[in-house]
Amino acid sequence: MNLTFLRSIDRLVGIWICKGLSFYSRIFPGKESSNPPEKILVILLSEMGSLVLAYPMFQRLKEKYPEASISVLLFEKNREMLEILGVVREENILTIRDQSLRSFLFDSLRVLLKMRRFAADVAVDCELFARISSILSFLSGAGIRAGFSPYSQEGLYRGSFINRPVLYNPYQHISRQYLTLVEALESGTVPTGKRVTRDDRLETPNFDPHPSDVEKMVKRLCRDFPVCHERKLVLIYPSGGILPIRAWPMDYYRILAAALLDKGFAVGVIGLGSDKPLARKIIDHCGSSNIIDLTGYTRSIRELMLLFHHAVLLITNDGGPGQFAAMTPIQTIIFFGPESPELYGSHSRNAHFFYTGLSCSPCLTAYNHRNSPCDGDNQCLKRIAPEQVFTKALEMIQKSSAPPARITAYGQL
Repeated sequence: MNLTFLRSIDRLVGIWICKGLSFYSRIFPGKESSNPPEKILVILLSEMGSLVLAYPMFQRLKEKYPEASISVLLFEKNREMLEILGVVREENILTIRDQSLRSFLFDSLRVLLKMRRFAADVAVDCELFARISSILSFLSGAGIRAGFSPYSQEGLYRGSFINRPVLYNPYQHISRQYLTLVEALESGTVPTGKRVTRDDRLETPNFDPHPSDVEKMVKRLCRDFPVCHERKLVLIYPSGGILPIRAWPMDYYRILAAALLDKGFAVGVIGLGSDKPLARKIIDHCGSSNIIDLTGYTRSIRELMLLFHHAVLLITNDGGPGQFAAMTPIQTIIFFGPESPELYGSHSRNAHFFYTGLSCSPCLTAYNHRNSPCDGDNQCLKRIAPEQVFTKALEMIQKSSAPPARITAYGQL
């Protein structure tokens, strides 16, 4: 669905539903159990990268409530990443399609029935930008509902029925804020979840495929693109996804790709099948047989991560690929500007963030529904010069042979 349309529906309809549910909850407050929760529902409808950043939260839930059954509600397109993380059983995954308003409404009703049958004691709403998740947390029937709140700040109105409100803190990484949601479940402070954050374990699980799976992927790649057998492969992701304002300038990608080719590397442009026009602009500019179009080439997130096990470097805009790469050994360069690495940077030791930090940056926030006021002249990214990225890329490629220390994901519940 169109993002602007979703924002309009959320504003015009979501606010009034939240007001109505808040009024209802004041008249019929419901009962809260004082026992440790037996069933926990996590609602996380964000982009796929947020699932990776939520991994420490899932760890903490399992440590604190080892006997509890955990279910997760997310968009169908993000299911594969949740399965790769392995933090919940497959039968405990609830999904909603978002291709159209019709499918969204139909699946919401279907999921609502499943949530009522699951009968969660606790709902943890991880969303910042949408009211639908808070509405679903209430309709799930959970007696304890944790979610983000602005308290006296403007914006983010999501109803007063969130009875474990956590102060959204734009100065703390989102992974830390997810952890605060867990601590809020048994907190009686105002705001809830007052805790020391310096000892947080902000970890990323290791995607550790069987060597034969990597070998099959590499054989297929080298068969289809023989240059990948002859040269080290550098991957670039030029798309901004659903938020084009996050994209480093196309001309800069062209310059960088040409410089990498001149150094003897193979360059692969990754992305969805719909990103092929972007790939063609870069490939046509370079005019080399050593740059290849890999948009739509990988048929799943898992295949993309297998590709990361072969390539020596990924250069990407802020988005999912940079978070997926944190689960693999690949060295990664990520561009930030409209959003900040202080809030959304990956936890990989192999990642380098370029961030200019202009007076208007970051401009995609929870307070503007990720609707940037920028006129499209994203100077926060345009001031990151291709020359400095190229220098850093060569430095990181030299490190790529050193195997990083990684943390193995917990097994499934």
